[in-house]
Amino acid sequence: MKNECFDFNEIVDQAHFFRQFSERFALEDRRICDLDGLWEVVTGEILPMPLHIEFVNLGKGQKRRYGALILLFDEAEEELEGQLHFNVK
Repeated sequence: MKNECFDFNEIVDQAHFFRQFSERFALEDRRICDLDGLWEVVTGEILPMPLHIEFVNLGKGQKRRYGALILLFDEAEEELEGQLHFNVK
């Protein structure tokens, strides 16, 4: 299982997250610029599965700020039925 950890002490905004995600999964040919594009990549058999994604260093304010991103991964975890594991610390 591939493990990826995103440290929100280093991520400045959602666009920065999209760039980091694209770099880590070598998605240079697929530019992710919004939640719809991220959803297509995560659920579209593009990423190596099974996969574990973890968000770390998310304070209370950041959890609100990145709520849509967290929800996307929660829903993708359910949709992919065991192929994606998502955790927020």
